[in-house]
Amino acid sequence: MKPQFPRIAAAVLLATPGLALAADALSGEVKRQPLNWHAIIMFFIFVAGTLAITYWAARRTRSASDFYAAGGGISGLQNGLAIAGDYMSAASFLGISAMVYEKGYDGLIYSMGFLVGWPIILFLVAERLRNLGKYTFADVASYRLQQTPVRSFAATGTLVTVTIYLIAQMVGAGKLIQLLFGMNYISAVLIVGVLMMLYVVFGGMLATTWVQIIKAVMLLCGASFMAFMVLRHAGFSFEHMFQMAVTVHAKGLAIMSPGGLVSNPVDAISLGVALMFGTAGLPHILMRFFTVADAREARKSVFYATGFIGYFYILTFIIGFGAIMLVLNQPGMMETVVKNGKQVTQLIGGNNMAAIHLADAVGGDLFLGFISAVAFATILAVVAGLTLSGASAVSHDLYANVFRRGRSNEKDEIRVSKYATLALGVVAILLGIAFENQNVAFMVGLAFSVAASANFPVLFLSMFWRGLTTRGAVMGGFIGLTSAVLLIVLGPTVWVDVLKHKEAIFPYKNPAIFSMTLAFVFTWLISALDTSKAANDEKAKFDAQFVRSMTGIGATGASKH
Repeated sequence: MKPQFPRIAAAVLLATPGLALAADALSGEVKRQPLNWHAIIMFFIFVAGTLAITYWAARRTRSASDFYAAGGGISGLQNGLAIAGDYMSAASFLGISAMVYEKGYDGLIYSMGFLVGWPIILFLVAERLRNLGKYTFADVASYRLQQTPVRSFAATGTLVTVTIYLIAQMVGAGKLIQLLFGMNYISAVLIVGVLMMLYVVFGGMLATTWVQIIKAVMLLCGASFMAFMVLRHAGFSFEHMFQMAVTVHAKGLAIMSPGGLVSNPVDAISLGVALMFGTAGLPHILMRFFTVADAREARKSVFYATGFIGYFYILTFIIGFGAIMLVLNQPGMMETVVKNGKQVTQLIGGNNMAAIHLADAVGGDLFLGFISAVAFATILAVVAGLTLSGASAVSHDLYANVFRRGRSNEKDEIRVSKYATLALGVVAILLGIAFENQNVAFMVGLAFSVAASANFPVLFLSMFWRGLTTRGAVMGGFIGLTSAVLLIVLGPTVWVDVLKHKEAIFPYKNPAIFSMTLAFVFTWLISALDTSKAANDEKAKFDAQFVRSMTGIGATGASKH
């Protein structure tokens, strides 16, 4: 087992959407490690290939529709792969398999939480979003409401979510490149930031989409190979695989029972709420539905994405049990460390490294290098998607529709978006450097909570409730956003783990069930109490909006919208 890869996996795990909630802190000085030339060569091949795609995309990006939505020319299958690439990460692959390795059956709780969010998008969001919107989810939220306050709120929710995600992604990517090349951390973060800005500034959504597609294919292939090798070892029998795992694992038959991961029922429900509804509020995911030609292709996108993601999570389950079979207690893969004053025997680098050790066991150095390149591809693709959604919020929502009130031209809007990309890139680099030695795992949980508490309630009610008013949407949305941030800070993950207080003021790690409820209640209450003429006019426009959202009448292709 090469010594750098446990640490690489730890760095990547920080970039997990949601799974980083379970990650350990990555802190302290990282020692330079022997170079893995397989990983470095594959890394350069990936970067060269994606830069070539960016050059190709730049020659085809001429309008705002091209830049924001790839001209609406992405097919349902392509967009489904890109969504999957945006959503299922190598860190999910490492994190879920590590949970299965340690907890057994209960490690599936995160897989189920992530997966069940997609039917909500399929049946409630995708078609209506595509019929009503243009480039961002703020187009939908503000469709019949006052543009300036609603777009200002939506842009704020987008930028908060994007910034939180970017910190975790940049720290993980910086550590990964630092360890692959033995360079210092600041240089590593600069490399990631510059590559991300190149993809977005020159290639826009078209380049970002194809980077995500390539990464999704690489990840699915890598995980499929690992799962195949595990099943081959078990004689292609799931029953035999489970029996072997139960025999090896210290907990025995208990690993096949539920209840080992989340014991507090309130935390369990709140976590499920964040994962289910947070997915439907993530701006970089919602933005992908504007890259297809019509609502039919949007539905196909979700159908394909759900299939790819579901298949991926089945693979991680097999990989987790395979790690128990082939890695647990194997010579050269275990180490003794001191935790809380006690000596503990664990995998080298911790249990989160189960899939990395398994990659080495089934494929050797070459496959280990491939998995490392996939890990970097994952982070870079997600960072590019996040940056593009943040830049779109600045240029399309704030500049074009708030400051210029719809009087800007496409050329100016694209220019502002590129400036915003550069600014976000600089901010991401600075924050990545500032948070190098901090535990940033809680930030991903906060991102899902913000998306579920601020973005989703306003988006959902704007599409389905006649009574929503501008005042209710803005005030209710901001209440959801601030309560999610505040409860995370006062909860165990920040108040105890980061700020080192003895006891948390708010007892639960996952606040979404409380903050999302507050957002819905106050949005409803404030809207119901709003009897102004403007509010009555907004309610009267609901019928026209509902017809368009259901039929697509008036919603042409993205390039002609």
